This record gives sequence, structure tokens and C-alpha cells, in this order.
Amino acid sequence: MTISLTGLMGCGKSSVGRELSKLLSWHFMDLDEVIVQREGRSIPEIFAKDGEKEFRRMELEAFKAVIENVEGNGTVLALGGGTVTTPECAETAHEKTLCIYMRASVQTLKTHLEGQTEGRPLLCGQDIEERLERLMSERGHIYEKTAHIVIDTDGKSISEIAQEILRSSHHVR
Repeated sequence: MTISLTGLMGCGKSSVGRELSKLLSWHFMDLDEVIVQREGRSIPEIFAKDGEKEFRRMELEAFKAVIENVEGNGTVLALGGGTVTTPECAETAHEKTLCIYMRASVQTLKTHLEGQTEGRPLLCGQDIEERLERLMSERGHIYEKTAHIVIDTDGKSISEIAQEILRSSHHVR
């Protein structure tokens, strides 16, 4: 089984994913890290040279390859913030994984991301709060539609979120 974590950048998918994988004694993977390894360059480099459309194509290929390779193994997979905006990725996440939407308020995301926008092409050089609000209005409904479980993360520690996912996932499996 694969549990995938989705949500806007800064919601803690990678940190919670690592914690959850420890609790379950499962393997952890971060889709962005998989893409960087496959392509041999950073996400900002891919965006700068090839653009977002090409990055989304690479992301879809990497996601499908990961799902194919981990099928049957216990894996926690942190998706990129925009992964499920590609319809085929959203479909794959919903059909082939137990998809968890880690919902956070714009204020929580802004707090988590302050001073960390450099490696995030969709935030670089922009007003963080404005951009996050726009991304949330564009993507929130997609995250909710794709996910099997929605976890509100505001005011919770990484450990608390991981525990809540663990409890919630028992009811769905």
C-alpha cells in the first residue's frame, strides 16, 4: 500500500511523511527528490530551463514510475504541491494510493515558508501571502477531490499530524 500526501507547499508533507513512515516502518519517498535524481538537476533549474509544463510532464513520468515500483510495498510518498493539478496525477493518486490532503491556512503556510522561497519557483520574487492565496483558490478543490482523507494541520506538530493520519487511515483501509 502507498499513502500519498498532498497539499500546498509549506504544509509539511515531507516532514510528516518521514515521521509517518517511521511510525509504520514503511519506506519514505519525496517525489521532488525522485525528479531531481532522475533529471540530474534541481527543481528551480528545471523550471528555469524547461518551464512548468515540461516539469509537470517529468513529474507525471516520475510519479507513474514510483507507483509501479512500490506497488505492494508499504510506502509513504510526499507529492509536490502541484502534482495533483495534472489530471492524470490526480487520478493516479486517488486510484492507486490512500491520498491524504494536508490542509493548512495561508497564514500557517506563510509562517512555514518565510525565508525559504529560494528553492520554490512558484514563490520566487512574489508576495508570499498573495501567491499562496491564489494557489489555494486554484488548487484547494483539486486537493479535496483527489484526497480520501483531509487533515487540518494548523497548530499541530509534525508528530501530531502523523498520528492523526495513522488513526484516520485505519478507518479507510
